[in-house]
Amino acid sequence: MTLRKGEKMTISIQEHMAIDVCPGPIKPIKQISDYFPRFPRGLPAAVGRSSSALRPALSQPSVSPSEAPREDEEDVDQLFGAHGTTPAEQPAKSPAPEELVDPEGYESDDCTTLGTLDFSLLYDQENNALHCTINKAKGLKPMDHNGLADPYVKLHLLPGASKANKLRTKTLRNTLNPTWNETLTYYGITDEDMIRKTLRISVCDEDKFRHNEFIGETRIPLKKLKPNQTKNFNICLEKQLPVSGGAQSPPQNHSFSLGHEHPRAGEVSAPQHSPSLAAFPPQIDKTEDKSLEERGRILISLKYSSQKQGLQVGILRCAHLAAMDANGYSDPYVKIYLKPDEDKKSKHKTAVKKKTLNPEFNEEFFYEIKHGDLAKKTLEVTVWDYDIGKSNDFIGGVVLGINAKGERLKHWFDCLKNKDKKIERWHTLTNELPGAVLSD
Repeated sequence: MTLRKGEKMTISIQEHMAIDVCPGPIKPIKQISDYFPRFPRGLPAAVGRSSSALRPALSQPSVSPSEAPREDEEDVDQLFGAHGTTPAEQPAKSPAPEELVDPEGYESDDCTTLGTLDFSLLYDQENNALHCTINKAKGLKPMDHNGLADPYVKLHLLPGASKANKLRTKTLRNTLNPTWNETLTYYGITDEDMIRKTLRISVCDEDKFRHNEFIGETRIPLKKLKPNQTKNFNICLEKQLPVSGGAQSPPQNHSFSLGHEHPRAGEVSAPQHSPSLAAFPPQIDKTEDKSLEERGRILISLKYSSQKQGLQVGILRCAHLAAMDANGYSDPYVKIYLKPDEDKKSKHKTAVKKKTLNPEFNEEFFYEIKHGDLAKKTLEVTVWDYDIGKSNDFIGGVVLGINAKGERLKHWFDCLKNKDKKIERWHTLTNELPGAVLSD
């Protein structure tokens, strides 16, 4: 372009902006999210390098201005291993040591948005109890207009989550860093439960005038716990997961036989003779029917008395019963039958315990019967909610005898095998109505 003498050079606005802003080739502007990459659980090895390896890098001489744009674009990608480079190939520029993320403490973005929960679990095998100590939480997500929350913790056992097995702590007001130091205990937990169940721990925000809000949760498979050993946890809360029994690990099948063979398919074994103890039980199978709803637990004692020639049945207590009344409680009592019952005289009842889901009965009942005849009998135990002016509500039941499975069969067998020895066991109550018991 030639200019005549006296003329001034005119520059368009496009040329002016290109000169001032783009001295070199135009490159795309990096988004701010490129400098704060998000990862799934765990970090690449390049992020976890020690701060000692970074100090020499900080002291290296600066690069020329012409090289600076290229380094600024590539250092973030190379730092977080986007191209799979090794630490030796990393550029000299790197963040200060205090800005590094600890790979072992890194879980997910939920750590910063939902908070962390500190708790411990102890399985008391001798007393069939699971003790859950909720210590504290830190950095919970604000749920109220004042930027705080009113948090509490609730527990469920999966599968079978229901009001019958829900436990909860007290509510702490206006805090995102609550300290509870509360121990919640599940009674009647068996070794079988420890294999197949999962503990769900949820943190929620209590609201007086609307529904309580969910903050976060974590789930612990009970098979991770060792009997009589306390295990401590400090875990990031996660978003709510769907409650389904299918997520649970399949139960292990523990069985043993005592010399009895099952009849093959199509064959019918006629019970002309009472089965001998040497051939009983045919098989103890610890699998349970997962389709049944759990309604609580019951502690039963069995003892065959050689002196009195009869069976002593103790109804000791129940735990975590399903609530049947509008007030959130039940008025439970227990009925038992020894069947078959030709004379209709085997029915026994406990007293009614008012307004409780964890009643203690401590009552014993006696059946006069020969030891050899017990192998043909079945003990039906049902728990009912007493109502005035209308029919009583069925809460749950359990059947012990030769046709039972799992712990129910084993309890019956151990009673027959060990005369004059009282044997106590916890059993799960289900919504299945035993045998011919159709109403109260």
